[in-house]
Amino acid sequence: MPRVGLTPAAVVGHALELIDEEGPEALTLAAVAARAGVATPSLYKHVSGGLAELRRLIAVRVTEELAEQLAAAVLGRSQDEAVEALLAAYLDYAGRHPRRYAALPQAPQEDEDLQYAAGRLVGVILAVLRGYGLEDSEAIHAARTVRSMAHGFASLCAGGAFQLAEDLAVTRERLIRVLTEGLRAWPA
Repeated sequence: MPRVGLTPAAVVGHALELIDEEGPEALTLAAVAARAGVATPSLYKHVSGGLAELRRLIAVRVTEELAEQLAAAVLGRSQDEAVEALLAAYLDYAGRHPRRYAALPQAPQEDEDLQYAAGRLVGVILAVLRGYGLEDSEAIHAARTVRSMAHGFASLCAGGAFQLAEDLAVTRERLIRVLTEGLRAWPA
């Protein structure tokens, strides 16, 4: 019988706490079970596919969290203001949760739930780009540019790559300016 209060969502929550504290390499069913206060075999009642299923559920949750944060940030904004808010929210999420962010799939997956969550995430970016009149193929190219800049900067920051004394906030502001100027001049 499943433990009262333990659900697949709660198991994912325990797993994310573990990842946040110790990194993705610490993710094991035994470690998650210990956090949940159950025996390892008991997790299979909530995550029947074991560690692979848990990793899938984590990927879905992280993608959903990022999509929600981006959507909230850009709501009611357009063009440069929306891009600034989008990048700030993206970098904020990755900065607050660098180890969790590492669980964000970077390539399309053959999973309906993950495809839905990723579609929401890309949909936020495409909605912002419509403010620049970008549609169809040009919107896809621009979305790839936005994603490349956001992911690249976030990953480098999370990895501790920027060690020089210059203020990282200034670099971030200039990255946003380069992106917004580029979007305003994007080929039609």
